[in-house]
Amino acid sequence: MSGSIQSVERAAAILRVLAAEAEPVSLATVAMALDLPKPTVHGLLATLVDVGFVDREHASGGYLLGAELLTLGSERIDPNELRSRALNWTDALAARTGEAVRLAALSEGSALVVHHVFRPDAPGQTIETGTRLPLHATALGKVLLAFDPAAVRCLPPGELSSFTFRTSRDRSTLLRQLADVRDGGWAAAVDEHLPGVAEVAAAVRDRSGAVVAAVGVAGDVDRVCDTNLRPREDVVREVVAVGRCVSRELGHGREP
Repeated sequence: MSGSIQSVERAAAILRVLAAEAEPVSLATVAMALDLPKPTVHGLLATLVDVGFVDREHASGGYLLGAELLTLGSERIDPNELRSRALNWTDALAARTGEAVRLAALSEGSALVVHHVFRPDAPGQTIETGTRLPLHATALGKVLLAFDPAAVRCLPPGELSSFTFRTSRDRSTLLRQLADVRDGGWAAAVDEHLPGVAEVAAAVRDRSGAVVAAVGVAGDVDRVCDTNLRPREDVVREVVAVGRCVSRELGHGREP
C-alpha cells in the first residue's frame, strides 16, 4: 500500500483481532493470528493500552478493546433525552401489546431503567424508573450485552448470579445466546429474572449506529409466550419495530 506506515497497519490489524472476540485475547493468540513476533505485538499492544484503545485484564493477562476506543464517534445519551425521544413510541407499544414497557441503558454494570410505562389494564403497579436490572438475566440486558462490547466486560468473572432455575449462570451458554440475539435482532428472557415473567427486547441505536439503549415489554409468561414458552411472533414484531422507530428518533438511518 503506497505511503502506508507499517506500525499503524499492524495496530489496526490488532484492533480487528480484538474486536472479533468477546473474551480477552492472549498475546500469543494475537501474534499467531497476525503471524508476527511476540515482542513486536507486545510493543504495539503496550502503546495501544497507553492511549486507552486496548485494556489488559489483570486476571488472565489477555487483551480486549478499551473503553476509549469503544466510545469514539458516539456518546452515552442523556437519559432524559432518551426518555423524551422514546416517549410516544413506548406508550404506543404498551397500548398495542397490553404489557408493561421499559427502556434501559447501560450504567455501572447493569441495565438502568430510564423509562417505564405501566401495563394498561393492571392497577397497583410500581414505577421501575431508576431501578437496575441484571444484564445476563433480562431481555434488556441481553440486548446491551449482545451489541455493546463495553457491556460484556461488566460481567463478573466466574459463575453468574442465579435468580430463578432458568437463569443462565454459565458464561459460555450466555455468549451463545448473545450470538443468537445478534442474528435475530431481539432478545428474550423467560422466567430468568422473576418467576412467571417473560420479556422481549430490541436495540436502540444512535446516529452512528452504536447501541445506546434497549426497549422491551415484560408480562406474564402465558400472555407474552406461546404454549412452547417461545415469545409470540406478534409481540416480537411490535418490539423490534419500536426499537427501530426510537432509533430513527435518535438519527439512525437518516441522511446527514
